[in-house]
Formats: sequence, C-alpha cells, structure tokens
Amino acid sequence: MASTPAMQGFRASDQANQQKPKRGVHRSVPALERDIHNWLADWNEHPRPFVWTKTADEILDKVTAYCRRL
Repeated sequence: MASTPAMQGFRASDQANQQKPKRGVHRSVPALERDIHNWLADWNEHPRPFVWTKTADEILDKVTAYCRRL
C-alpha cells in the first residue's frame, strides 16, 4: 500500500515520539537539540520502512466509528 508524503511525515513523527529523545530527560535546549540531531542522523543512516499492521478495512472501520461519535 502506497503512502502519501503526509502519512510518511506522521509516521516519522510517531517514530520520533516512540524513541529517543524522551521528554523530560534533557536539562537544556542544546542537549535536546543534540539528541534530536543524533536521532535524525541515525534514522537517515539506518532507515526502517513503515510496516502496516492493520488492513485498510480495519483502519476505515475505526475512522467510521470515530466519525459517528462526533
């Protein structure tokens, strides 16, 4: 299944949130920036493709259920 640039951006953001840098462990902005740059450099050296874990139907069912609650 192809993904749009927006979805790739969301996935990259999700990856960043799940991995280092973690919130609250940095004592300064420069330390946080250093960890972000290191994480990005590692990601660019060793990219990992996104692997879909749900089918399109499962995703659409969840979206439909969410929209009904609105």
